[in-house]
Amino acid sequence: MGRHHARVYAKDPTCEMVGVVDSNPDRAKEIADLHGVPWFRTEEALLDAGVEAVSIAVPTTAHRKSAEPFLKAGVACLVEKPLAQSAEEARALKEVADRHNAILMVGHIERFNPVMRAMQAATRDGNEVSPRFIEVHRVSPMTFRSVDIGVVMDMMIHDLDVVLWLMGGREPDEIHAAGVGVLTKHEDLCNARLQWNLPRGRCVANITASRLALKTERVTRITGENAYIKIDYGAKKGTIIRRIANEIQMREVADQLRRGTDLSDLKWGELVNIEQLEIDDTEPIVAEINAFLAAVRGGTRPAIDAEAGLVNVRVAERIVRAIRDFM
Repeated sequence: MGRHHARVYAKDPTCEMVGVVDSNPDRAKEIADLHGVPWFRTEEALLDAGVEAVSIAVPTTAHRKSAEPFLKAGVACLVEKPLAQSAEEARALKEVADRHNAILMVGHIERFNPVMRAMQAATRDGNEVSPRFIEVHRVSPMTFRSVDIGVVMDMMIHDLDVVLWLMGGREPDEIHAAGVGVLTKHEDLCNARLQWNLPRGRCVANITASRLALKTERVTRITGENAYIKIDYGAKKGTIIRRIANEIQMREVADQLRRGTDLSDLKWGELVNIEQLEIDDTEPIVAEINAFLAAVRGGTRPAIDAEAGLVNVRVAERIVRAIRDFM
Protein backbone atom coordinates (compact mmCIF):
# COMPACT_ATOMS: atom_id res chain seq x y z
CA MET A 1 0.00 0.00 0.00
CA GLY A 2 2.93 2.33 0.54
CA ARG A 3 3.39 3.07 -3.15
CA HIS A 4 -0.27 4.11 -3.42
CA HIS A 5 0.08 6.49 -0.47
CA ALA A 6 3.20 7.96 -2.07
CA ARG A 7 1.39 8.45 -5.38
CA VAL A 8 -1.48 10.33 -3.75
CA TYR A 9 0.77 12.61 -1.70
CA ALA A 10 2.99 13.35 -4.71
CA LYS A 11 -0.03 14.42 -6.81
CA ASP A 12 -1.61 16.57 -4.08
CA PRO A 13 -0.78 20.23 -4.80
CA THR A 14 -1.67 21.22 -1.23
CA CYS A 15 1.17 19.31 0.42
CA GLU A 16 4.89 18.72 -0.13
CA MET A 17 6.19 15.18 -0.16
CA VAL A 18 9.33 15.08 2.00
CA GLY A 19 10.59 11.57 1.37
CA VAL A 20 10.21 7.79 1.55
CA VAL A 21 11.46 5.28 4.12
CA ASP A 22 11.75 1.57 3.42
CA SER A 23 13.83 -1.20 4.98
CA ASN A 24 14.63 -2.29 1.42
CA PRO A 25 16.94 0.42 -0.05
CA ASP A 26 16.21 -0.60 -3.65
CA ARG A 27 12.47 -0.30 -3.05
CA ALA A 28 12.86 3.02 -1.24
CA LYS A 29 14.98 4.43 -4.08
CA GLU A 30 12.54 3.18 -6.73
CA ILE A 31 9.54 4.95 -5.16
CA ALA A 32 11.51 8.07 -4.23
CA ASP A 33 12.97 8.46 -7.72
CA LEU A 34 9.51 8.01 -9.25
CA HIS A 35 8.28 11.08 -7.38
CA GLY A 36 11.51 13.09 -7.29
CA VAL A 37 12.03 13.01 -3.51
CA PRO A 38 14.80 11.75 -1.21
CA TRP A 39 14.73 8.29 0.36
CA PHE A 40 15.81 7.39 3.88
CA ARG A 41 16.82 4.23 5.69
CA THR A 42 15.19 5.01 9.05
CA GLU A 43 12.21 6.80 10.57
CA GLU A 44 14.60 9.04 12.50
CA ALA A 45 16.25 10.22 9.27
CA LEU A 46 12.86 11.27 7.90
CA LEU A 47 12.12 13.11 11.16
CA ASP A 48 15.41 14.98 10.83
CA ALA A 49 14.38 16.02 7.30
CA GLY A 50 11.33 17.76 8.74
CA VAL A 51 7.89 16.24 8.33
CA GLU A 52 4.41 17.07 9.67
CA ALA A 53 2.41 14.02 8.63
CA VAL A 54 3.26 10.46 7.56
CA SER A 55 1.60 7.30 6.33
CA ILE A 56 2.73 4.07 7.97
CA ALA A 57 2.28 1.30 5.39
CA VAL A 58 4.47 -1.52 6.70
CA PRO A 59 3.65 -5.07 7.84
CA THR A 60 1.27 -5.04 10.80
CA THR A 61 3.91 -6.53 13.07
CA ALA A 62 6.03 -3.38 12.54
CA HIS A 63 3.33 -0.74 13.03
CA ARG A 64 4.30 0.15 16.58
CA LYS A 65 8.02 0.29 15.82
CA SER A 66 7.51 2.57 12.81
CA ALA A 67 4.81 4.85 14.21
CA GLU A 68 6.10 5.52 17.74
CA PRO A 69 9.05 7.77 16.78
CA PHE A 70 6.74 10.06 14.80
CA LEU A 71 4.00 10.13 17.44
CA LYS A 72 6.53 10.97 20.16
CA ALA A 73 7.66 13.90 18.00
CA GLY A 74 4.05 15.09 17.64
CA VAL A 75 3.90 14.11 13.96
CA ALA A 76 0.47 13.05 12.67
CA CYS A 77 0.27 9.41 11.57
CA LEU A 78 -2.06 7.58 9.21
CA VAL A 79 -1.48 3.92 10.07
CA GLU A 80 -2.68 1.26 7.65
CA LYS A 81 -5.21 -1.18 9.09
CA PRO A 82 -5.18 -2.79 11.55
CA LEU A 83 -3.76 -0.29 14.02
CA ALA A 84 -1.47 -2.94 15.52
CA GLN A 85 -0.99 -6.69 15.79
CA SER A 86 -2.52 -6.79 19.28
CA ALA A 87 -4.84 -4.75 21.46
CA GLU A 88 -1.91 -4.19 23.84
CA GLU A 89 0.17 -2.57 21.09
CA ALA A 90 -2.83 -0.64 19.74
CA ARG A 91 -3.48 0.76 23.22
CA ALA A 92 0.20 1.70 23.54
CA LEU A 93 0.09 3.64 20.26
CA LYS A 94 -3.09 5.43 21.33
CA GLU A 95 -1.52 6.41 24.65
CA VAL A 96 1.62 7.73 22.94
CA ALA A 97 -0.50 9.78 20.53
CA ASP A 98 -2.62 11.16 23.39
CA ARG A 99 0.42 11.96 25.52
CA HIS A 100 2.17 13.88 22.74
CA ASN A 101 -0.99 15.46 21.28
CA ALA A 102 -0.35 13.77 17.93
CA ILE A 103 -3.14 12.95 15.46
CA LEU A 104 -3.45 9.22 14.86
CA MET A 105 -5.79 7.89 12.16
CA VAL A 106 -6.27 4.27 11.10
CA GLY A 107 -6.54 3.42 7.40
CA HIS A 108 -9.73 1.38 7.32
CA ILE A 109 -10.23 2.21 3.68
CA GLU A 110 -13.66 0.67 3.17
CA ARG A 111 -15.15 3.61 5.09
CA PHE A 112 -14.00 5.72 2.14
CA ASN A 113 -15.25 3.41 -0.58
CA PRO A 114 -17.66 5.44 -2.76
CA VAL A 115 -20.52 3.04 -2.05
CA MET A 116 -19.99 3.36 1.71
CA ARG A 117 -19.86 7.15 1.53
CA ALA A 118 -23.06 7.07 -0.54
CA MET A 119 -24.74 4.90 2.09
CA GLN A 120 -23.72 7.32 4.84
CA ALA A 121 -25.21 10.21 2.87
CA ALA A 122 -28.46 8.31 2.23
CA THR A 123 -28.97 7.41 5.90
CA ARG A 124 -28.54 10.85 7.45
CA ASP A 125 -31.08 13.48 8.55
CA GLY A 126 -33.88 11.27 9.79
CA ASN A 127 -33.21 8.41 7.39
CA GLU A 128 -31.04 6.44 9.79
CA VAL A 129 -31.24 2.65 9.79
CA SER A 130 -31.10 0.72 13.07
CA PRO A 131 -29.51 -2.65 12.17
CA ARG A 132 -31.02 -5.87 13.49
CA PHE A 133 -29.19 -8.32 11.22
CA ILE A 134 -25.97 -7.80 9.25
CA GLU A 135 -24.52 -10.36 6.87
CA VAL A 136 -21.04 -9.92 5.39
CA HIS A 137 -19.05 -11.95 2.87
CA ARG A 138 -15.45 -10.98 2.09
CA VAL A 139 -13.61 -13.71 0.19
CA SER A 140 -10.76 -13.73 -2.30
CA PRO A 141 -7.99 -15.95 -3.66
CA MET A 142 -4.77 -16.16 -1.67
CA THR A 143 -2.48 -13.23 -2.57
CA PHE A 144 0.38 -14.35 -0.29
CA ARG A 145 0.53 -10.84 1.18
CA SER A 146 -0.04 -10.19 4.90
CA VAL A 147 0.64 -13.83 5.74
CA ASP A 148 2.21 -12.63 9.00
CA ILE A 149 -1.35 -12.30 10.33
CA GLY A 150 -4.54 -14.34 10.03
CA VAL A 151 -7.56 -13.60 7.84
CA VAL A 152 -9.35 -11.90 10.77
CA MET A 153 -6.69 -9.20 11.08
CA ASP A 154 -5.96 -9.18 7.35
CA MET A 155 -9.44 -9.10 5.76
CA MET A 156 -12.25 -9.32 8.30
CA ILE A 157 -10.90 -6.25 10.11
CA HIS A 158 -12.34 -4.12 7.25
CA ASP A 159 -15.83 -5.34 8.00
CA LEU A 160 -15.40 -5.23 11.76
CA ASP A 161 -14.67 -1.52 11.40
CA VAL A 162 -17.84 -0.93 9.38
CA VAL A 163 -20.04 -3.12 11.59
CA LEU A 164 -18.75 -1.57 14.81
CA TRP A 165 -19.25 1.89 13.31
CA LEU A 166 -22.86 0.94 12.49
CA MET A 167 -23.26 -0.13 16.13
CA GLY A 168 -21.98 3.20 17.43
CA GLY A 169 -18.58 1.84 18.40
CA ARG A 170 -20.06 -0.57 20.94
CA GLU A 171 -18.37 -3.95 21.24
CA PRO A 172 -20.56 -7.04 20.87
CA ASP A 173 -21.87 -8.75 23.99
CA GLU A 174 -21.31 -12.21 22.55
CA ILE A 175 -18.91 -13.65 19.96
CA HIS A 176 -18.90 -17.13 18.44
CA ALA A 177 -16.48 -18.10 15.69
CA ALA A 178 -15.01 -20.99 13.73
CA GLY A 179 -11.92 -20.89 11.57
CA VAL A 180 -9.30 -23.01 9.90
CA GLY A 181 -5.70 -22.58 8.78
CA VAL A 182 -4.78 -24.28 5.52
CA LEU A 183 -1.71 -22.58 4.06
CA THR A 184 -0.46 -20.47 6.95
CA LYS A 185 -0.04 -20.97 10.69
CA HIS A 186 -2.95 -18.56 11.21
CA GLU A 187 -6.63 -18.90 10.32
CA ASP A 188 -7.15 -18.53 6.55
CA LEU A 189 -10.94 -18.77 6.77
CA CYS A 190 -13.26 -17.59 9.51
CA ASN A 191 -16.95 -17.23 10.21
CA ALA A 192 -17.87 -15.06 13.18
CA ARG A 193 -21.24 -14.40 14.78
CA LEU A 194 -21.42 -11.19 16.80
CA GLN A 195 -24.42 -10.30 18.97
CA TRP A 196 -25.45 -7.07 20.66
CA ASN A 197 -28.13 -7.12 23.35
CA LEU A 198 -29.65 -3.67 23.03
CA PRO A 199 -32.67 -2.00 24.65
CA ARG A 200 -34.44 -2.04 21.27
CA GLY A 201 -33.67 -5.75 20.81
CA ARG A 202 -30.85 -7.97 19.62
CA CYS A 203 -28.66 -7.26 16.62
CA VAL A 204 -26.66 -10.08 15.05
CA ALA A 205 -23.80 -9.77 12.58
CA ASN A 206 -22.68 -12.85 10.66
CA ILE A 207 -19.29 -12.23 9.04
CA THR A 208 -17.38 -14.59 6.76
CA ALA A 209 -13.84 -13.93 5.56
CA SER A 210 -11.67 -16.22 3.47
CA ARG A 211 -8.44 -15.87 1.53
CA LEU A 212 -8.84 -19.34 0.02
CA ALA A 213 -11.66 -18.63 -2.45
CA LEU A 214 -11.50 -18.89 -6.24
CA LYS A 215 -13.21 -15.54 -6.75
CA THR A 216 -13.42 -12.18 -5.03
CA GLU A 217 -16.60 -11.07 -3.30
CA ARG A 218 -17.10 -8.15 -0.91
CA VAL A 219 -20.77 -7.79 -0.07
CA THR A 220 -22.58 -6.50 3.01
CA ARG A 221 -26.32 -6.76 3.67
CA ILE A 222 -27.91 -4.74 6.47
CA THR A 223 -31.45 -5.41 7.62
CA GLY A 224 -33.16 -2.94 9.91
CA GLU A 225 -36.69 -2.41 11.12
CA ASN A 226 -37.34 0.25 8.49
CA ALA A 227 -34.93 -0.58 5.67
CA TYR A 228 -32.71 -3.12 3.93
CA ILE A 229 -29.35 -2.13 2.45
CA LYS A 230 -27.11 -4.11 0.13
CA ILE A 231 -23.57 -2.90 -0.51
CA ASP A 232 -21.21 -4.39 -3.09
CA TYR A 233 -17.79 -2.85 -2.50
CA GLY A 234 -16.16 -4.43 -5.53
CA ALA A 235 -18.86 -3.42 -8.01
CA LYS A 236 -19.32 -0.06 -6.24
CA LYS A 237 -23.08 -0.52 -6.21
CA GLY A 238 -25.63 -0.20 -3.47
CA THR A 239 -29.38 -0.52 -2.99
CA ILE A 240 -31.68 0.68 -0.21
CA ILE A 241 -35.18 -0.73 0.17
CA ARG A 242 -37.26 1.35 2.56
CA ARG A 243 -40.46 0.08 4.12
CA ILE A 244 -41.57 3.41 5.55
CA ALA A 245 -42.21 4.95 2.11
CA ASN A 246 -45.43 2.90 1.77
CA GLU A 247 -46.40 2.52 5.41
CA ILE A 248 -50.17 2.74 4.84
CA GLN A 249 -50.08 0.02 2.19
CA MET A 250 -47.91 -2.16 4.42
CA ARG A 251 -50.42 -1.91 7.26
CA GLU A 252 -53.25 -2.78 4.88
CA VAL A 253 -51.37 -5.84 3.66
CA ALA A 254 -50.65 -6.93 7.23
CA ASP A 255 -54.35 -6.61 8.07
CA GLN A 256 -55.32 -8.64 4.99
CA LEU A 257 -52.86 -11.38 5.91
CA ARG A 258 -54.32 -11.59 9.39
CA ARG A 259 -57.76 -12.01 7.84
CA GLY A 260 -56.47 -14.84 5.64
CA THR A 261 -56.80 -12.96 2.34
CA ASP A 262 -55.07 -14.59 -0.64
CA LEU A 263 -52.34 -12.13 -1.71
CA SER A 264 -50.34 -14.47 -3.92
CA ASP A 265 -50.79 -12.14 -6.91
CA LEU A 266 -49.45 -9.11 -5.00
CA LYS A 267 -45.96 -7.96 -6.06
CA TRP A 268 -43.64 -7.28 -3.14
CA GLY A 269 -41.66 -4.72 -5.15
CA GLU A 270 -44.73 -2.48 -5.37
CA LEU A 271 -44.94 -2.16 -1.59
CA VAL A 272 -41.47 -0.81 -0.93
CA ASN A 273 -39.36 2.09 -2.10
CA ILE A 274 -36.22 0.91 -3.92
CA GLU A 275 -33.34 3.37 -4.28
CA GLN A 276 -30.04 2.92 -6.04
CA LEU A 277 -27.23 4.67 -4.21
CA GLU A 278 -25.63 7.58 -6.05
CA ILE A 279 -21.98 6.61 -6.37
CA ASP A 280 -19.15 8.99 -7.29
CA ASP A 281 -15.83 7.92 -8.77
CA THR A 282 -13.47 9.22 -6.07
CA GLU A 283 -10.66 6.74 -5.42
CA PRO A 284 -10.97 5.46 -1.81
CA ILE A 285 -7.34 6.08 -0.89
CA VAL A 286 -7.59 9.67 -2.15
CA ALA A 287 -10.66 10.27 0.01
CA GLU A 288 -8.92 8.64 2.96
CA ILE A 289 -5.77 10.74 2.68
CA ASN A 290 -7.81 13.91 2.12
CA ALA A 291 -9.67 13.19 5.37
CA PHE A 292 -6.36 12.62 7.14
CA LEU A 293 -4.83 15.86 5.85
CA ALA A 294 -7.99 17.79 6.77
CA ALA A 295 -7.68 16.52 10.35
CA VAL A 296 -3.98 17.47 10.41
CA ARG A 297 -4.61 20.98 9.11
CA GLY A 298 -7.61 21.57 11.32
CA GLY A 299 -6.23 19.88 14.40
CA THR A 300 -9.48 17.91 14.57
CA ARG A 301 -10.35 14.33 15.50
CA PRO A 302 -9.79 12.09 12.45
CA ALA A 303 -12.59 10.10 10.85
CA ILE A 304 -11.25 6.80 12.23
CA ASP A 305 -9.34 7.65 15.37
CA ALA A 306 -7.11 5.57 17.61
CA GLU A 307 -10.02 4.56 19.86
CA ALA A 308 -11.91 3.09 16.89
CA GLY A 309 -8.74 1.33 15.76
CA LEU A 310 -8.22 -0.09 19.25
CA VAL A 311 -11.80 -1.38 19.48
CA ASN A 312 -11.46 -3.04 16.06
CA VAL A 313 -8.30 -4.88 17.14
CA ARG A 314 -9.81 -5.85 20.49
CA VAL A 315 -12.86 -7.41 18.82
CA ALA A 316 -10.62 -9.15 16.26
CA GLU A 317 -8.64 -10.68 19.12
CA ARG A 318 -11.86 -11.88 20.75
CA ILE A 319 -12.82 -13.58 17.46
CA VAL A 320 -9.43 -15.31 17.20
CA ARG A 321 -9.80 -16.51 20.81
CA ALA A 322 -13.30 -17.77 20.00
CA ILE A 323 -11.85 -19.77 17.09
CA ARG A 324 -9.40 -21.45 19.45
CA ASP A 325 -12.14 -22.17 21.98
CA PHE A 326 -14.25 -23.74 19.23
CA MET A 327 -11.38 -25.98 18.16
